[in-house]
Amino acid sequence: MQRQRCSIVKRNFATGKPGKLSTMNTQPAAWSIVLLGTLGLTLLSGCEPTNAPQGNGEVTTTPPTVTSEDVGDYVIHFNALPTDQLTAEIARSYGIVRSESRAMLNVSIIKKVEGELGTPVPGVVKASATNLAGQFKTTNIREVREADAIYYIAELPVTNAETLTFNLEVTPENETESFPIRFQKQFYASGGN
Repeated sequence: MQRQRCSIVKRNFATGKPGKLSTMNTQPAAWSIVLLGTLGLTLLSGCEPTNAPQGNGEVTTTPPTVTSEDVGDYVIHFNALPTDQLTAEIARSYGIVRSESRAMLNVSIIKKVEGELGTPVPGVVKASATNLAGQFKTTNIREVREADAIYYIAELPVTNAETLTFNLEVTPENETESFPIRFQKQFYASGGN
């Protein structure tokens, strides 16, 4: 199995300021949950290789271990997780309902800056989610700004062992090109809802 060298950027969810940058070797399947910790948002920022949208316009489904796509001058970070994994403080501050049967989609757009971690930029994020039975899940995206950080989040209902396919269309501000991203996530509830 090929090892990957990954850079981890921790961003304080409460202040939005970049935190510690660390680099580690990891197995490709080691990354599944991105939002963890008491007030920390951890974004996987530099794992190679990734499966980006194809040059012919087709969008491939990103492996579950990948949580970012490098698209031209930008890196798009994305993740979905059960909202019960958020701390009560974070959920309360953003008006998110904590539950095993609710998921939160989180997307951010980072403009690449030579020699730096990058700069969060606003944009337009559209998202849809569909389960394996073809049932559509409504995603109402809202922008969250905290200091220099910009996040696009949505909540949606999930059931135990449900797999959702997320289709994102991300357009950074002042850009005409949209970047399609497709990824899947399976959700589990400890109580088996």
